[in-house]
Amino acid sequence: MKSTAERFLEYTSVDTTSREESSSCPSSETQWDLARMLETEMREIGLKDVELDEHGYVTGTIPANVEGVPVLGLISHMDTSSAVPGGPIHPKLVDYRGGDILLNRELDLWLKEDEFPELLDYQGKTLIVTDGTTLLGADDKAGIAEILTAAERMMKDTSIRHGQIRICFTPDEEISRGTQYFDVKKFGADAAYTVDGGALGEIEYENFNGATANITIHGRSIHPGMSKGRMLNALMVAWELQGMLPAHEQPSYTEGYEGFYHLSAMSGSVAECSLKYIIRQHDRKEYEAKKARMEKIAAYLNEKYGPGTVELSLRDMYFNMQEIIKDHMHLIDKANAAFKACGVEPRTIPVRGGTDGARLSFMGLPCPNLSTGGHNFHGVFEYIPAESMESMADVLVSLAGEFVKVAQRGEQ
Repeated sequence: MKSTAERFLEYTSVDTTSREESSSCPSSETQWDLARMLETEMREIGLKDVELDEHGYVTGTIPANVEGVPVLGLISHMDTSSAVPGGPIHPKLVDYRGGDILLNRELDLWLKEDEFPELLDYQGKTLIVTDGTTLLGADDKAGIAEILTAAERMMKDTSIRHGQIRICFTPDEEISRGTQYFDVKKFGADAAYTVDGGALGEIEYENFNGATANITIHGRSIHPGMSKGRMLNALMVAWELQGMLPAHEQPSYTEGYEGFYHLSAMSGSVAECSLKYIIRQHDRKEYEAKKARMEKIAAYLNEKYGPGTVELSLRDMYFNMQEIIKDHMHLIDKANAAFKACGVEPRTIPVRGGTDGARLSFMGLPCPNLSTGGHNFHGVFEYIPAESMESMADVLVSLAGEFVKVAQRGEQ
């Protein structure tokens, strides 16, 4: 039987970067490559009802060996972020004994303890790191590897007692389309967990409310030598717009439940400029206030420079799943018990981002998020301890057992 790390390393050989500019689903052809790999592997493990649908969703079933247990869902996503190159990935295994880790000699790039002090927690562990030119892909191929390792154990070891478990691997989570074609009714789970979090032991059921703001600024280009009273520099208007947002409400100044405005992309010229922001806030009222501030700024600039100067398009991406999970806290209790049974101290933390689980929760499938064991996602300093992945596979098996225990006690 493959180890979780072996599975993970196989999956990283496929560059599954999602492409926001694409209108297809999946948004990149290579996601199909991984989907087909997973479909084949799930059949080899012996899962039932294995299906790869026309949108790239891969599903399968672990049949129950205990009756009367609520159907549990386990979900991870196949795509990786486009924030840095997604391939070809050249992972390295490091027998970590402390100190800084050289990722790339040619680039003189190091994973440094003083910058990432949590490394000290992993002395004596095997760390999987990048070569400093790409991300690693633990977000969320580690989750996939952990789910399938747990699934194989449950299929092969009949002494492990569990109800029916439904598995789904989704495309395009990184561009907020992971649930676009997710059929909750067909999936058939009573409750689910995404395995898409960070450090081992994390349990997350609060996330940001999230929106995107796409802005186009229309300027007027005139030769600078003859521009007095005529030119309207779109770039300068963009600068002015950014300056009207609270300086302390940027990602680099916030933590915990604090929200932010994040200028994630900007391009253009004197004649026209485009900006893309993401807006995040845990509290719903404060979230709506942040969007209203952006609208007020756009209205002010249009009054100052003329109607139509600033075009603003705001779109809600997801909402805080705490609104739903507060009525299903037994799911958090089960996750806590599963971690503790495996010798892992659980920690409940707010997600400073969003997950497929947030959207699924509002679609009628309560779905908190669990750790993968990874660190520093979406960048070249990403790493994951192999031992953390093995522990997460243990936790998922234990979690299935928790559903059996409470069902037999006549609880939720």
